[in-house]
Amino acid sequence: MPERYVYMDHNATTPIHPEVKKAMIEGMEYFGNASSFHYFGRLARKHIENAREIVAGFIGANPDEIIFVGSGSEANNTVLNIYACQCPCCGVSLKQPKEIITSNVEHPCILRTVECLRERGTTVRYADVDSSGKVDLTHLKNLVTENTGLVSIMMANNEIGTLMDIKEIAKSAHDKGVLVHTDAVQAVGKVSVNVNDLKVDFLTMSAHKFYGPKGVGALYVRKGAPFCPMIRGGHQEKGRRAGTENTLGIIGMAKAIEMLKTEMAPSSEKLKKLKQRLREGITQTIKDIYFNGHIDDSLPGTLNVSFDGVEGEAVLLYLDMEGIAVSTGSACASGSLDPSHVLLATGIGAEKAHGSIRFSLGKDNTMEDVEYVLKKFPPIIEKLRKMSTAYAKG
Repeated sequence: MPERYVYMDHNATTPIHPEVKKAMIEGMEYFGNASSFHYFGRLARKHIENAREIVAGFIGANPDEIIFVGSGSEANNTVLNIYACQCPCCGVSLKQPKEIITSNVEHPCILRTVECLRERGTTVRYADVDSSGKVDLTHLKNLVTENTGLVSIMMANNEIGTLMDIKEIAKSAHDKGVLVHTDAVQAVGKVSVNVNDLKVDFLTMSAHKFYGPKGVGALYVRKGAPFCPMIRGGHQEKGRRAGTENTLGIIGMAKAIEMLKTEMAPSSEKLKKLKQRLREGITQTIKDIYFNGHIDDSLPGTLNVSFDGVEGEAVLLYLDMEGIAVSTGSACASGSLDPSHVLLATGIGAEKAHGSIRFSLGKDNTMEDVEYVLKKFPPIIEKLRKMSTAYAKG
């Protein structure tokens, strides 16, 4: 049995906040269908609309600009599919599939969806990123044409933590009459997110990334922006997302947001210190390493590091045996043996990309957790490098 269990995979998912758990247990009493007009339905509706106000207020939106969805992936797919809509009933008024501009470091739910849209006739262009993973603003600006309908760039990268210049991206796109979507799944709850400051038209968030439940998220749609539902059928969410609302999940999401109002700022400062200590400790004890992502403009708790002479999957397994949970990249892509598309886009070679580990710290991590990792981590890298050398020699 490990000496200690340390969870450092918060970018994949976070544990449910104790206050969220309490709110959801209480919320089990509100079992009515929010579409029903009787007392039980009205009670459920009351809690959903209260949650909508809480979520909207946290990002500076109006409540009627918030659509509750099942996940961040659903929200992202919904926005992208607007630009492939040819149905007159939606009122999108797009005479032909519009061009979409994104980047090669986006989450798989963006990249795989635009690949599908491209097969259906939508032109897709990709903005370059620099060695830190930041989108090249000049290149992006030059990609925008009169045929461009949407620019979709994530606010924070899930693998390397780099923060994008969304405000500048939005201004550049809007100057040419182009709408902007940002996948803020990794940003909400870790850094300040305000739609009025960013000037985006669409924004995605997911509760399980900030200590809320899985299976619920929200999509911000600026009033007046074109929209057509991806899930059709009922009148829920004002006809924008069919399906009986997940009242319990929505209640949990709102409570998680309420806790962020007081806990996010101090947690962020703490995470910066823990991340700095982890970075310094790795630098001092392990040779031939490379840190991925922007050194300053990044999420406070995300640290991605590459090691020469080792495979990331092997490092992950050895750390797991010591009770330390980390990741080799996006949780949604961890089943693949291919090198990280994010790291490859930043110019790192395939071999170095294969030898990468992502530490993503959360509010409950302590300095003792970091010191435990620094105690166990260097010997693991040394052991794997010796094994690799011996194998190479035959």
